[in-house]
Amino acid sequence: METAKTGNFGKWMALIAALLGWLFDGAEMGLFSMVGRAAIQDLMGFGTSPTKEQEGLIAFYFGIVIAVFLVGAATGGVLFGWLGDRIGRVRAMSLSVLTYALFTGLCGLVKRPEQIAVLRFIAALGMGGEWSLGVALVMEVWPNRSRGLMAGLIGAAANVGYFLVGIVGLGLNRVLETLKVWLLATGLAENSVDALVAFKGWRLMMLLGCTPALLTFFFRVFVPESHKWEQEKGSGSTSHWQTRDLLGVLIGAIGPGLIVFVWAWKFSNDWSSGEIAAVRIAGSVVGLAIATYGYLWPVRRYVARYTAERGAPTAMSRKIIGRMLLAAGLSGIALMGTWASTQSAPNWADKLTGGKFNSREYTQIFLALGACFGTIVAALAGDKFGRRIVYCLMCIMSLASALWLFNMNSEYGEGWSFLTSVFIAGACTASFYGWLPLYLPELFETNVRATGQGFGFNFGRILAAVGALQGGVLNTMFPNDQVIFGMTFKGGYPLACSTMSLIYLIGIAFIWLAPETKGQPLPE
Repeated sequence: METAKTGNFGKWMALIAALLGWLFDGAEMGLFSMVGRAAIQDLMGFGTSPTKEQEGLIAFYFGIVIAVFLVGAATGGVLFGWLGDRIGRVRAMSLSVLTYALFTGLCGLVKRPEQIAVLRFIAALGMGGEWSLGVALVMEVWPNRSRGLMAGLIGAAANVGYFLVGIVGLGLNRVLETLKVWLLATGLAENSVDALVAFKGWRLMMLLGCTPALLTFFFRVFVPESHKWEQEKGSGSTSHWQTRDLLGVLIGAIGPGLIVFVWAWKFSNDWSSGEIAAVRIAGSVVGLAIATYGYLWPVRRYVARYTAERGAPTAMSRKIIGRMLLAAGLSGIALMGTWASTQSAPNWADKLTGGKFNSREYTQIFLALGACFGTIVAALAGDKFGRRIVYCLMCIMSLASALWLFNMNSEYGEGWSFLTSVFIAGACTASFYGWLPLYLPELFETNVRATGQGFGFNFGRILAAVGALQGGVLNTMFPNDQVIFGMTFKGGYPLACSTMSLIYLIGIAFIWLAPETKGQPLPE
């Protein structure tokens, strides 16, 4: 049995397991992007034709749930990354998939928006962990010459999941009435069936999220552990990870919780807008500081024990922490651009058409198709031309495509012009998710790789959560058209998303602080 798990068989099993994990990972993210608006509309009892004021509330609460989800993913990236470095990539990945699958399914049974936010947070713990564990496993099992292709497949797999959610949603809309008859025939109460199929069947879509739980069996039986991690275990370095250090992660989670609170809190009317802005900015800064300190705590303690035992230089700690923060910045720019901008495209299409023409589902499908193309091209380009120049070009193209999408489409129309710009924006803004799996593993050695890149990629989700919350606020603050520098910008989603896409300007400059790793082997 052990022989069958090694060599080429082991490499392919690890790749298949990781690709399936990322596929369902993408499906989990795509689920709420597509059905979240309908879910909140249903849970708040707004009916099928919400007023402009209710639309603002829907966008506001949608932003909060997205932010909570991103915070959970950030926490899970550190938690499960630590677990992957401590007990192994495969066992930790099994637990992460089981977590996000079960708690996504439970979202289909909630009765209040607050409940769906809590369950999305727990589901996101597993989703954030699965990304970092799968990347570490594949990059350690496959040879260096394959890293570009592997990174592209990683990014594409998640977007295939995003695409499949759109297809399932499209098919579900067409068979809801038939499905209702079938459910009634099983003996379910009529009011329960009505709740399941109401608002485009969003509850059924969430219940389907349990499907990835089946992967845990596949992981445990067929997927071999990373030989590089096993070498680290054999050398005794994994024993320096200690459970009590996770207290730091728990404290760190308070930070993003504070950020969500100050943005979600309803201020009284006697507070001026300036005072509200000051409180929110201060709360965000303090929250990020708490999160940074807490999430880095397990790594600090690990490095302290490791260096003390082996007499390693103390500069090791500064290098690891510095690269974790660098990775967080690079990931945060990409994630904020996506979650605060193009992820809103399905909602915007739905609003433009009044929920007709299956515009939400088609928009998600074209976003995903573009993303699959963009991730593979970006990874291969980064491998060929260099990591830094390709990241810079991705920022420029993402900014241009997002501004085109949200400002050159005043209506859905026949759909093709709109969907073409959606495809291009999806390809450009998702290209980072092919580049990041290529670059982040190259920043860390095997003993801290899962934790380091787990922190780096997923801490960026906290920054994206801030962007998602501000997108909701901007949507509420500027519902009408605005004239800026002599140009008219459409109010609501177009203005909010266009404003948040300016984050790519920071990325154009920030990437040049990063080391170039083209042509270098994966650090041991």
